[in-house]
Amino acid sequence: MAKGPEAFRSISEASDALGVPQHVLRFWETKFSFIRPMKRAGGRRFYRPHDIVVLAEVRRLLHEEGYTIKGVQKLHRELGSRRFAAADEAAEPPSDLDPPPPAAIPSDPVMLDDAARRRLADVLQELEAAKARLDGLLGG
Repeated sequence: MAKGPEAFRSISEASDALGVPQHVLRFWETKFSFIRPMKRAGGRRFYRPHDIVVLAEVRRLLHEEGYTIKGVQKLHRELGSRRFAAADEAAEPPSDLDPPPPAAIPSDPVMLDDAARRRLADVLQELEAAKARLDGLLGG
């Protein structure tokens, strides 16, 4: 008998649904304070439908968008839970546990206006200058 969309999932069910090993889910708990599955006696983890959506978004950001762990942490700090809650509101709790559709993050340079392009060019120039200074200090 299949579980309903509102049912809690064990770590093995969450792992299978997200396509990541169980140890990765446990590791993400240590790195992302906003990932908090419910724990029962004996430390067994149970993931609510919202937890699955949040985990799917973390997986998408890390594996598909190329974010680092620190990048996802920073994104969560800057945008708050709304970033992940928005994905949760956009989709009903998935009955088949597919990850939510990708959130709209402008990654295509065509989508940037001229002011944003100039800011990015300035940041790139600062980073290149910092790299040159580091290379000089390191003798490289």
